[in-house]
Amino acid sequence: MTAVEQRFREFKMPDVGEGLTEAEILKWFVAPGDTVTDGQVVCEVETAKAAVELPIPFDGVVHELRFDEGTTVDVGTPIISVDTDPGAGEAAPQTAPAAQAPAAEKPAPEPEPAGKGGRQANLVGYGAAPASTKRRPRKPLPGRQRAEAAAPAPAAPAPAAPAPAAPAPAAPAAPARPEPAPELNGSARTARPLAKPPVRKLAKDLGIALETVTPSGPDGIITREDVHAAAEAVQAVQEAPVAAPAPATGGRERRVPVKGVRKATAQAMVNSAFTAPHVTEFVTVDVTRTMKLVADLKQDPEMAGLRVNPLLLVAKALLVAIRRNPDINATWDEDNQEIVYKDYVNLGIAAATPRGLIVPNIKDAHAKTLPELASALGELVATAREGKTSPAAMSGGTVTITNVGVFGVDTGTPLLNPGESAILAFGAVKLQPWVHKGKVKPRQVTTLALSFDHRLVDGELGSKVLADVAAVLERPKRLITWT
Repeated sequence: MTAVEQRFREFKMPDVGEGLTEAEILKWFVAPGDTVTDGQVVCEVETAKAAVELPIPFDGVVHELRFDEGTTVDVGTPIISVDTDPGAGEAAPQTAPAAQAPAAEKPAPEPEPAGKGGRQANLVGYGAAPASTKRRPRKPLPGRQRAEAAAPAPAAPAPAAPAPAAPAPAAPAAPARPEPAPELNGSARTARPLAKPPVRKLAKDLGIALETVTPSGPDGIITREDVHAAAEAVQAVQEAPVAAPAPATGGRERRVPVKGVRKATAQAMVNSAFTAPHVTEFVTVDVTRTMKLVADLKQDPEMAGLRVNPLLLVAKALLVAIRRNPDINATWDEDNQEIVYKDYVNLGIAAATPRGLIVPNIKDAHAKTLPELASALGELVATAREGKTSPAAMSGGTVTITNVGVFGVDTGTPLLNPGESAILAFGAVKLQPWVHKGKVKPRQVTTLALSFDHRLVDGELGSKVLADVAAVLERPKRLITWT
């Protein structure tokens, strides 16, 4: 490694999630010329899962920001260059123009007269002699620029042989090496689509570029079905008649690129809807006693300073139901054709944020007391609203709750979070006429909906879980008698 390479260090886009391949630069916190220290946050990036702040792992002075805000960058691509020894004076980093050659390169030979040994003058230096061995062209460094001739080459000394009567026309410049493909701020995108060899061969036979195929397999792997779908789409476009240009909308429409959390959510929901066979069951329940318990808990000294609301008791009721029916806490392993039963519950809570829908989860929620569960819920909601939820907090979930009642919605048919077995929708709590102890009285009533993966959860098991949740919310003293 040269002294320049040691001095100018590059910070590359890290993998801030589990196998993520790209991230969008949301905001730079530094500018060229700023001094940075080891561990200092230099930028905020958005992945398909969360917004994350990136600290730099060394000290120095910012030399160059390789990308603008709003640019999507592949993992492993240099995003910032730092001068780690600014007191050493002016020195060119690796991205200097080609006119400044590396120190290891040999000096150019002295110019020779045109025509000597069959060599002819070029715009810069002289070409190789015909009998000399040809060297393989060196690959240009990132950001390297080719020098342009601003004036003719300096005149060579007069040759020893008699000069011709009329000066020969200047020899054309040596053919330039092929320029590299255009790069974004000096850094190429090198992400390679994920696909198995048979799928790659199928795509080649059908003439489909894998870069244009939308993956539907786990971890973004392209399947045979994806390739066939892409081929059918290409054929449909080729066979479709040329459509007339769309009429102008007069500025009444706006288009927003699909990326980040929205892109990840859309792909996950499509995969969930067309991979796991969903079944949804509903139950309407009198939760008057639960609402009274919520009011009592808000006054309890043990719950002081904690977030106490109906969702807390719904979460606790679901955890009790899972304890009584543990087989629902599982996942389907398609590759190995196995059902994986889990002895822990990472309880997901669907949260609507300005960045879109995210589902962080409370790790080992089954082992938490009610105050601990309330504390974890409060932290989860606060972090999600600030947009600081980490990718780790959104991975590994087993069962999810979505609280559609906060929007005044009675219930819905929620889609499973990919990789999970069930999701419970908690509807709005409303005062309704209800038969209580043989008389019609106004009672607090809500509707619950449980969607589950019918590959691993039968109707009987799903019904038992939903019935247990309803029973706990109807008579919350079961939180004591059933645990």
